[in-house]
Amino acid sequence: MCMTMKKRPPIVAAAPTQGGDIRSRWSWVEPSVWTDGMLTALENGVKGDRWFSLIDKVWSERNLLAGFEKVRGNRGAAGVDGVSVTRMEEGLAGKIAQLSASLKDGTYEPLAVKRTWIPKPGSKEERPLGVPAVKDRVVQTALRNVLEPIFERIFSTHSFGFRPGLSCKDALRLLDSLLKAGYVWVVDADLKSYFDTIPHDKLMVLVEKWISDGKVLDLIRKFLKQNVLDGLSEWTPEEGTPQGAVISPLLANIYLDPLDHLMEDKGFKMIRYADDFVILCRTREEAEAALGTVREWTSAAGLTLHPQKTRIVNAAEDGFDFLGYHFEKGRKRPRKKSLEKLKDGVRELTKRTNGRSLEEIIAKLSRRLIGWFGYFKHSYKYTFDDLDKWIRRRLRSLLRKRKGIKGISKGVHDNLRWPNKFFVNHGLFSLTAAHRKAVQSRAS
Repeated sequence: MCMTMKKRPPIVAAAPTQGGDIRSRWSWVEPSVWTDGMLTALENGVKGDRWFSLIDKVWSERNLLAGFEKVRGNRGAAGVDGVSVTRMEEGLAGKIAQLSASLKDGTYEPLAVKRTWIPKPGSKEERPLGVPAVKDRVVQTALRNVLEPIFERIFSTHSFGFRPGLSCKDALRLLDSLLKAGYVWVVDADLKSYFDTIPHDKLMVLVEKWISDGKVLDLIRKFLKQNVLDGLSEWTPEEGTPQGAVISPLLANIYLDPLDHLMEDKGFKMIRYADDFVILCRTREEAEAALGTVREWTSAAGLTLHPQKTRIVNAAEDGFDFLGYHFEKGRKRPRKKSLEKLKDGVRELTKRTNGRSLEEIIAKLSRRLIGWFGYFKHSYKYTFDDLDKWIRRRLRSLLRKRKGIKGISKGVHDNLRWPNKFFVNHGLFSLTAAHRKAVQSRAS
């Protein structure tokens, strides 16, 4: 499942917008950076489409403080220096002043990124996650505050990942509408190790197309070349943007933006969320042409399509996964990995050795189910009925254990001892009831 961003007002359209309050159109930008005059220039266009003299906006103490507030809100672990967000708060004004001064005089150098490994959902594999130092996350956030509106101006409307005001749900709505309109031939594409393989030189060419402030460009290069500390090994990356870095999603979107516009210019319906994208077509021939275009572009861009995971499917006959959902024959449901991730969480909460009270277990379980349902509520209805039955069976097995009865719950006897209403009375969230209510609400 992807992370859903907090909903913000829609991003300003690509063409200049006349009239109205410019602040309302750009309500998500950092106000300490973007003045009304700068926003007007952003909408109307600057000379040569290139922005100069931006570094003073990055080192502004107000912007750095705003960056710290965002970093604090996101929490996160300490980096290689062991300085947590809480520790940085101590004497914050002085530390922000020091960061500003080092950016101003050119002595700022980011620390190495601490690499950790986290499990891939539904897989035995692990994926790398970079943890920059808190002070570096603050500087990256300040840099993003300056750069993001410039590139949001030119990004495709079919790109949804890690963008202000857009979310997975927006991408899924567009996908639903295209499938219903007959675009059932789908190019299901997968970029192999995308974030780790972006060529630095080609990426900087795209950034330099819009940014001409040399000090800002040097700062971006410093972040791309940050050393990585993996256990006892430290090395300098020659390509890629480190996952976990604040600036990484923006740079990743910049690099794929030409592909977005190429597909639009050729009339293909591509929907992209970060490095995850599908192309919807009316015929197999059109899908093959679209895949050929993507292959040609990715090869020239120094990227690789995963040979096993990239394919063409007919959604009216076969299925494909996108953003946590599985789409097949006009229906959608959680993909297997999404379902297993939920079940793993439920299993952890409902172990028969769990010594907490039933009320506490059900309260925690319901909070997890409510959050999961918020994203997957548009799934086929039988998804929820099957899950509810499985969850109640887990709880009945736990209650059997407490009564000294061996074995897992099965048969009518346990259903009579602890009927469905028993769990309703104890506050268990029912996915089936919630889905029924949501359908009725949409119908009305």
